[in-house]
Amino acid sequence: NVMGFANLVTFDDKDISTQYTALMSKVMTNGNGRIKFPINEPAQGLKKSQIEEYLDFYEGPGCQHIAVATDDIVFTVSEMRKRGVEFLHVPGSYYDTVPDRVGEIAEDLENLKRLGIMVDRDEEGYLLQIFTKPVEDRPTLFFEIIQRKGAKSFGKGNFKALFESIEAEQARRGTL
Repeated sequence: NVMGFANLVTFDDKDISTQYTALMSKVMTNGNGRIKFPINEPAQGLKKSQIEEYLDFYEGPGCQHIAVATDDIVFTVSEMRKRGVEFLHVPGSYYDTVPDRVGEIAEDLENLKRLGIMVDRDEEGYLLQIFTKPVEDRPTLFFEIIQRKGAKSFGKGNFKALFESIEAEQARRGTL
């Protein structure tokens, strides 16, 4: 019990993993749920996870990513791209399963695909999210842009696509 925070949700290596890497996470939240701290640690995998890579390059624990909420993710991401912000690549095939997995959404799926915005749904609604490439000269800090349309969860359905994108970046750097 630190600063009145409580455990919101816990993910183990079965929840957050790919063929090569995994992590475990406990998400802590304040009383009104507006502030959330995911506390992540590497899990055993065949290759070096993004958490291990972060710890190596940052030389210890720290803030790996910051999520920023927006009311219009399509506009926000379009403007960020115009200004040179680079985002992780989402395979085009990811969007083939969105209609069945997520159901009806207000946004145009082709537009989301063009921008690389991912979609997930929980029992409360859906969310749209995208992740920048690391913003420093080493693979440490990155940003998440997120728009919630009622969803309270963390895009669990997007974990695999996100991890595969991060692993592709690690492979390009030679650190996977």
